[in-house]
Amino acid sequence: MILEHADIRIDPARAADFEAAILHGVQTVISQAKGFRGFKVNRSIESPGRYLLMIYWDTLEDHTVGFRGSDAFTQWRAIVGPFFAQPPVVEHLELVGKS
Repeated sequence: MILEHADIRIDPARAADFEAAILHGVQTVISQAKGFRGFKVNRSIESPGRYLLMIYWDTLEDHTVGFRGSDAFTQWRAIVGPFFAQPPVVEHLELVGKS
């Protein structure tokens, strides 16, 4: 399993609208993608306007090729993209250990 980690920055004044949009986008668009296994969104306490979106995928390619190369990615960006203060920083991680 692969964890996609997206560090997203928005205008804090738009937080409520962004939170509704990101949840809607994940639940109606991303969740339908092949290899999607779940997600989590966290809001920073110390840095207003900073969010971490974490999505679990079966494989790296399910995200980078399958989802990113699909019309669903365009739909997703139309929902959340207008809120971005800068392009999100996205990384992919593999689990090493957990409690």
